[in-house]
Amino acid sequence: MRVVSFSWFGGVDTAYFRGIAANAALLPRYYPGWVMRVYYRDPERTLLPWLCPLVCRYPHLDLCEVSSTTSSSTNSSVHPGEGVLWRFLPLADPSVEMFISRDLDSLLGQRESDAVQEWIKSGKTIHVIRDHPLHAVSILAGAWGARNHRPDIYQPLRERLVTVTDTAALVLGEDQLRLEKFMYGPAVERDDVLEHDSYFCGLFGLGGIYTVIRSKCNVTVEEWGDQYCLLGPYKEHQARTEIEPFEYPEGSVFHAVVSSLREQGWKVVTGRWLVDGNPQIILFDVGSASWKMNEMKDELWNLAGIGIPNPDVECNDAVVFGYMVAEFLQQFRNRLPEFTDGPPRMVAHFHEWLAGVGLILARLRKIDLATVFTTHATLLGRFLCAGNTDFYNNLPYFNIDEEAGKRQIYHRYCMERASTHLCHTFTTVSEITGLEAEHLLKRKPDIVTPNGLNVKKFSALHEFQNLHALSKAKINDFVRGHFYGHFDFNLDKTLYFFIAGRYEFGNKGADIFIESLSRLNHYLKSSGSDVTVVAFMIFPTKTNNFNVESLRGHAVTKTLKDSIEDIQKKIGSRMFEICMTGRLPESTELLTREDNVRLKRCIYSMQRSCLPPITTHNVVNDGEDPVLRSLRRCHLFNDKSDRVKVVFHPEFLSHTNPLLGMDYEEFVRGCHMGVFPSYYEPWGYTPAECTVMGIPSMTTNLSGFGCFMSEHIADPMSYGIYIVDRRSIGLEDSIRELAKYMYDFTRLNRRQRIIQRNRTERLSDLLDWRNLGIYYRRARQLALHAVYPEMAVSEEHGGRMSYPRPLSEPPSPTTSRSTTPAPSEIGSDDEVDDEEELLELAIKDDQ
Repeated sequence: MRVVSFSWFGGVDTAYFRGIAANAALLPRYYPGWVMRVYYRDPERTLLPWLCPLVCRYPHLDLCEVSSTTSSSTNSSVHPGEGVLWRFLPLADPSVEMFISRDLDSLLGQRESDAVQEWIKSGKTIHVIRDHPLHAVSILAGAWGARNHRPDIYQPLRERLVTVTDTAALVLGEDQLRLEKFMYGPAVERDDVLEHDSYFCGLFGLGGIYTVIRSKCNVTVEEWGDQYCLLGPYKEHQARTEIEPFEYPEGSVFHAVVSSLREQGWKVVTGRWLVDGNPQIILFDVGSASWKMNEMKDELWNLAGIGIPNPDVECNDAVVFGYMVAEFLQQFRNRLPEFTDGPPRMVAHFHEWLAGVGLILARLRKIDLATVFTTHATLLGRFLCAGNTDFYNNLPYFNIDEEAGKRQIYHRYCMERASTHLCHTFTTVSEITGLEAEHLLKRKPDIVTPNGLNVKKFSALHEFQNLHALSKAKINDFVRGHFYGHFDFNLDKTLYFFIAGRYEFGNKGADIFIESLSRLNHYLKSSGSDVTVVAFMIFPTKTNNFNVESLRGHAVTKTLKDSIEDIQKKIGSRMFEICMTGRLPESTELLTREDNVRLKRCIYSMQRSCLPPITTHNVVNDGEDPVLRSLRRCHLFNDKSDRVKVVFHPEFLSHTNPLLGMDYEEFVRGCHMGVFPSYYEPWGYTPAECTVMGIPSMTTNLSGFGCFMSEHIADPMSYGIYIVDRRSIGLEDSIRELAKYMYDFTRLNRRQRIIQRNRTERLSDLLDWRNLGIYYRRARQLALHAVYPEMAVSEEHGGRMSYPRPLSEPPSPTTSRSTTPAPSEIGSDDEVDDEEELLELAIKDDQ
């Protein structure tokens, strides 16, 4: 028996009771053949009048009354810390093959069902789902499951999970605490757990800064070897999955210092990070030293005049972590002469204000080491841009202290500014962020350290083009289903644009993207173009289920496809049999009357009167959602006459998604253009990722990536990098320019797009850490020279890698829209190109 397990306690007037019927109705759809088991307490049977009708209506509903040996409480007076444990009872029940634990205030859905099916196929014992970036725990009590094929291991664990001897000792979150302690750890140690993480956000170590540090490890280790060591906060989940533990051998300075810190009662974890380069890493458990937090805050106030309010938990952790790092650096520097022959030299690189306390203390304690501080975006800059200010034009005029105080981040701003001014070398990730830091942090960066990527080149030039074709075919399948009933456009003349990222509507440029799509729709219709643009918007927001129309479209499309494939097989069999008789078949002998009727039924089921949906999910409070409001305002409703179709996908992409079952990288490869017209983007990894995959992109001169490309490429547009001016012209002109760039791109034929993708992919060398790592090398050299003047600074400055205008003419048409009728082909796809274009296509001319 397979069981979906729930706990119910409380009254019948609660959302939890209503959740019984709601989930019982959904269970056959998502978990056919499973049993829904609800545990509750009712020794006097007073709840039967409400429960009996549910059992009669839903035969798969199994109600289990839980008798109590520790209290005489009723269902409405159960301690929450006890009630939440009941749903773990199927563990090691011999009648249960496997079970999953869920919450009654949440609804079962297709996405989690797909994840469960993948878990079943994996053969793993434990399944874990993390469904929100704020669920920063290793295992969620309402989103995990287990098999019962190991009673020798898990039956004893059940007693620890569900036994309650003293209800007074229970706490809220008791289920989470027990699962993490008794279930998750043992399963991970045996490599017996499958984890689905929907977000992989910063709490679990992803995001721009994480990408920078992780991706550049390989080149840094090649330069420094085991003289390079990473320091970071300890997170159990991250350490278990990403760190290979090891202990330093006796006789090394690392062993001496780590042992000394552990003797103080600190938890310090050492190992190697399981990324390219396998750098050594030391992690500090903030909780093990937090008992001294007040002393640490007092010292920070006395030394630097920075006060940290108690309610700011994030800053409290930053202070403790900073002190642990400073103590490590101080002891390391003091002990280093015992283990080296020459004069010891140290450099410490701190990223962002959260790591800044360690830098502040290292300088104020006068530790003999060089320091580098990199800001990837200023605190105040993010807040000001989120407030719809004319940020860049008003940069010189902001009252910094007042603005930080109004937003209650003054103490954070002080940490960031102190780090900026105390470091020996100050860097930013782009020129535009350097300008921001110069005005807001009052220091100009000593050097710009652009963000790079680990670029893995394909052995054959055409390989990434083949990947584009394969991924595009999957997107085509989605489009056929989503637009069923209104599928009157040619996929061979359809272009896929997309925008993706954090749901910062204005900062990410979604506002002008949608407005430009409206202009593009007008341009294409007024010019009589036969090109269709499907624009995807991928921003995570709250949803409550998939859009029914979108699900139905994919279902009827699949039915039609399956029917045609079945008829094809039958036609082939009939044709073979007739030809064996020595004659050619008649058309009526191949396609029978029954086949015709079957096809007509499929075609009839694909008809619909409503327009295709503009979103794949039901968005919570869709009347207030900024993307949906803008689409309605711009009248982008996927009408048949529209040449621009829109699809809002309010979830991150995943291959387990039943609608668009692709991971982000695969989806990007299948698109024709990424559009990222950001207003605030210190660097911009999304267009950079497009570039290394050979996908053209649109960015702005307010993004670090756009400024970097403008500096190094003579004609960025020819290489598929379209840079919209959002700095020197007004908003209306920026929208018009973006719309024009998109319109010009639609006028390219297939051959020209191939040429442009080849050029775009060629730029990947420009973004490779093997070329960009030199900027970090120079930053360290500048810091070392400031502390140890005898150390020279090399003459290499990172170099200006210049990409000239391509040999052949730029593929982007530049003629005026109003004077060009704009057919979709500028020349035939089969035309013989000139020699330069043949070279760019890597086509050998044998004639």
